[in-house]
Amino acid sequence: MITVHHLNNSRSQRILWLLEELELDYQIVRYQRDPVTRLAPPELKAIHPLGKSPVISDGDFVIAESAAIIEYLVQTYGQGQLTPPPATQAYFRYLEWLHFAEGSAMLPFLLALYTSRLGEAAAPLQPRISSEITNFLSYLDNALEGKNFLLGDQLTAADVQNSFVAEIAQARGLLGNYPNVARYAQTLQARPAYQRALEKGGEYKLGA
Repeated sequence: MITVHHLNNSRSQRILWLLEELELDYQIVRYQRDPVTRLAPPELKAIHPLGKSPVISDGDFVIAESAAIIEYLVQTYGQGQLTPPPATQAYFRYLEWLHFAEGSAMLPFLLALYTSRLGEAAAPLQPRISSEITNFLSYLDNALEGKNFLLGDQLTAADVQNSFVAEIAQARGLLGNYPNVARYAQTLQARPAYQRALEKGGEYKLGA
């Protein structure tokens, strides 16, 4: 049985969504952020040494990191769903998008979050952080021009991965200049599997 060690208001919500898209059976073990620090509880370290979410277990196998979890689930259980055929240019484009979310896009959003707690001390960093967020959202917006999803008309697991980027920008009120990303977020959130995952996952309020 697949177990999702699920932290409220976190990236693990997209793993629940992926499981719903694949129509797989799974169970959820819930963890709550510390109300003051917003950090994951220490109990997660008993599951994986990093003590972070998402992390899943499948029998005795434990794996962390969103992209790795997504690849494991799609390759192990997907039966060709949500991924282009292997060793094609489309597949490598899919991999590029799969790693874009955490490898590039999320860093300036995290820096914006952390530096917001520093007050005036963070002022020298703000222009660079803002320019990087603009760079990545513009890139994403341009890539979505005329398309419902990153690789065309079919949802892939790369869209599941990048949903968090679109949603964190949405939560910060940054999508006014990025209509394609705004439309993309709404398209993803309207999917029945996404809605089922929300019902099962519980509290999901980014920036909370």
